Amino acid sequence: MRKLKLQVQMTLDGFVAGPDGQLDWMWISGKRDESLMQYVIDLADSCDIILLGRKMTREFIDHWENVVDNQPDSPDQSLAQRMVNMRKIAFSRTQTAIAGRNLAVENGVLATAIQALKKEPGKDIMVYGGANFASSLISLNLIDEYYIFSNPVAIGDGLSIFKERKILELESSTTYKNGKILNKYLPVPL
Repeated sequence: MRKLKLQVQMTLDGFVAGPDGQLDWMWISGKRDESLMQYVIDLADSCDIILLGRKMTREFIDHWENVVDNQPDSPDQSLAQRMVNMRKIAFSRTQTAIAGRNLAVENGVLATAIQALKKEPGKDIMVYGGANFASSLISLNLIDEYYIFSNPVAIGDGLSIFKERKILELESSTTYKNGKILNKYLPVPL
């Protein structure tokens, strides 16, 4: 059965975005670490579906399609190609269609839809967010592997993906030159 993987950037104080969804804190150091980028690419390559919450879908699609279409020399071109070409499913209760390459919209019951996707043949499934969507998946115990990039910054207030107690087991931890730390966690069955 496929695994559902969650990859998120998080501040030291536990937020995945500012109070209004701001993500500017992710690039404060300005230092690019190629080994971290390669890990993100390798992790993406282990999957063949990306799941997105409706609120972040437009920004995600616009960003990566813009890199592919208009920034041929971008150092993110390799990752952008993957993000654009991979099958994507946006979950929404209100919209039935969202424009984007290789993008479909799912309006069904979240847990039922995810369980059906996990049973399909293929590679694993990746979730990049947004905060409310990731929080829903966590609350429903649907995440099989957590990839949390801890950033060396605190923002004081913001959006959290954990809304209740969740016990996780640290499987591995990797420190990068730009100060980010990747912690891979597995859920602990209760």
